[in-house]
Amino acid sequence: MTKMTKVALSALLGLAVLSTTASADASKGKKIYMKKMKASCGFSGAKFATKHTQGEWEKIKGAGQFAAEAAKICPGLKLKEKYVPPVYDFAYEYASDSGNVPSC
Repeated sequence: MTKMTKVALSALLGLAVLSTTASADASKGKKIYMKKMKASCGFSGAKFATKHTQGEWEKIKGAGQFAAEAAKICPGLKLKEKYVPPVYDFAYEYASDSGNVPSC
């Protein structure tokens, strides 16, 4: 193999690994919702995620208000900061305009 082929193959493999890791956060967020948030919210993860569109979730996360918005949707919820990224990925993945429906 030539040096250029090796570099291209390495880059392709690296991208494949990164894309698998990125998609895993929504499933991790779903698990966190089921274990930590569902009792406080009193409804399924699908209902939580569809409270906003993907664009609205982006704006909320960008403003640093995701935990506050989750607490507004689920009164009494105290979402730990370490749970915000995966739960955001879950909410974004299954937002009202995404067409995806979680099984929780």
